[in-house]
Amino acid sequence: MSSVTVPLSAPASQSLNSVLNQQLVLPDVYQHSTGLFMEVWQNSTRVVADAICQNLNPVIHADYLGLGGDFVFVDKQGSTDPAYDGLGGRYVLTFVTAI
Repeated sequence: MSSVTVPLSAPASQSLNSVLNQQLVLPDVYQHSTGLFMEVWQNSTRVVADAICQNLNPVIHADYLGLGGDFVFVDKQGSTDPAYDGLGGRYVLTFVTAI
């Protein structure tokens, strides 16, 4: 298993173009009153919509979707679920691939 850190900053809504596992992946991360959520696009096809982001809990949960890995948020200072104002500092988004 290997992992790559996906660089995020602290705006309440953001989209990134990333090359992960040799494919174009666009994670959209956005804050609602009920928590941080994420959509994941692969080569302009939405793979996951409105997934809740939780500490150490994989976002996608579906190997058959073909990403070859999953996104996981990590709280570097404890064990709370991520919030937008701590992204890129306290909360780190990683893409974890299987070997």
